[in-house]
Amino acid sequence: MRTAPTHITEMIHQVVEPMGYELLGIELLSRQKQGQLLRIYIDSENGIVVDDCSAVSHQISGVLEMEDPIRGKYTLEVSSPGLDRPLFTLAHYQQFVGQRVNIILAEKLNGQKKFKGLIQSINNNTINLKVENEIICLEFAMIDRARLVVDF
Repeated sequence: MRTAPTHITEMIHQVVEPMGYELLGIELLSRQKQGQLLRIYIDSENGIVVDDCSAVSHQISGVLEMEDPIRGKYTLEVSSPGLDRPLFTLAHYQQFVGQRVNIILAEKLNGQKKFKGLIQSINNNTINLKVENEIICLEFAMIDRARLVVDF
């Protein structure tokens, strides 16, 4: 899973949660010429609007300036999860059992890295995904990233 290091996640959690938002997840992505991208996903019972993202971004920027946990150039992005929300934890998968999801693995499984299917169930650290008429068992640790599929 492409997530930020624990010390950065804990630092951001201490800012986001007291503001009344849920910290869904954090991605720290390397980009060649632009430096790194620190993407933070927040949510709340009332949903997220631009002002929420702006307020969280402002608070986190101050903490990041003081603590300086990221070497070199980086961009901070605070976002709502959107309809195609990313899944970061096993609890997220459990919350969306019965929903369709796109999953990309860190390494190929049976020659395949991308899977699209219905989250059937979660057993321990295994996501049981129904792909067409077959159940594929994916270990949580194998997953690089996952997003819900939006059906209109």
